[in-house]
Amino acid sequence: MSVLLLEAFCGGSHKQLVDLLKESIEDCVSFTLPAKKWHWRARTSALYFMQAVPASSSYRVLFTSSVLNLAELVALRPDLGHLKKVLYFHENQLVYPVRKSQERDFQYGYNQILSCLVADVVAFNSSFNMESFLSSISTFMKTMPDHRPKDLDQLIRPKCRVLHFPIHFPDVTRFLPAHKRLRHSVWCDDIHAMATQSHHQTSAPSCPELTIDSEPPEKIVAEQSLEPASIPPCQKTLQNHPVSHPSGDEKGNLQPLHIVWPHRWLEAVHCGCYPLCPRALVYPEIFPATYLYSTPEQLCKRLQDFCKRPQFVRQHVTQVNLRAYSWDTLRGSFRSLLGAESDRKLTEEHMP
Repeated sequence: MSVLLLEAFCGGSHKQLVDLLKESIEDCVSFTLPAKKWHWRARTSALYFMQAVPASSSYRVLFTSSVLNLAELVALRPDLGHLKKVLYFHENQLVYPVRKSQERDFQYGYNQILSCLVADVVAFNSSFNMESFLSSISTFMKTMPDHRPKDLDQLIRPKCRVLHFPIHFPDVTRFLPAHKRLRHSVWCDDIHAMATQSHHQTSAPSCPELTIDSEPPEKIVAEQSLEPASIPPCQKTLQNHPVSHPSGDEKGNLQPLHIVWPHRWLEAVHCGCYPLCPRALVYPEIFPATYLYSTPEQLCKRLQDFCKRPQFVRQHVTQVNLRAYSWDTLRGSFRSLLGAESDRKLTEEHMP
């Protein structure tokens, strides 16, 4: 039990990561809370884990997502404060979209900043996630009326690193057409350039002008949800598909997109889908330029071309470096991260 895994919101990608670490890393023990009542998990999970986690001299590393207020837990359980503390960001609350800045609950972002200050290592699933968080700290703290702390980002940045969310890709070659099987048997080694993009809170564009005389093609664009064949692509606007808040507080209100790591997209590409993504958020960090669009008009033009020439998409071998995001590739980095000594010494060297 050298690695203590804590997850205050154990569902979706959070659960997927915890389960993968438990299966693959020796000497792990986990304590989790169900993925519901997100706001209450963020507010009170430290108190729960204070009582739920038994004392043990065998713990060496504490790994948790940023939903947990790590600062509170360390204060409540000083014995855990001596461990190497790893904080993993699936998403960050400093840039999570809200309609008005006044609606943003200061406490959630504040908790994440405090957690970073007490952590030994802070890992983000993408460069976009990391940079959007660090670059927003100063502006976020200016919402305080006075006595604002300064340069918190400079204290936190030396602890930070990008560690992509690992995906265990299953073997799906038997379901793929022959021309795509080679792509799966021999991984593409061409690694596209990584580029951190500035944050744009853009909603998924609608394409009411898209009309095609012929029958709609198969649903080959990873961005589209499964629709009945009678509904033309892109006819339904985002108003009919509100984006869910992680709190599960769905009231039919439209939420802007906030994607900091599109693992579901990568899984879809692995299964043969053609990705078509906004040139914003995290997408340019992962997908080459040929799969990106900048405006609703560009998206509509691409979809029209696909409908007129469906064979182009069906026969296309997607050039996305999936290997870089597979568990087979990232396993060593996670094992190193969950080592008890090396990264803590490195972090201490950066501390003032």
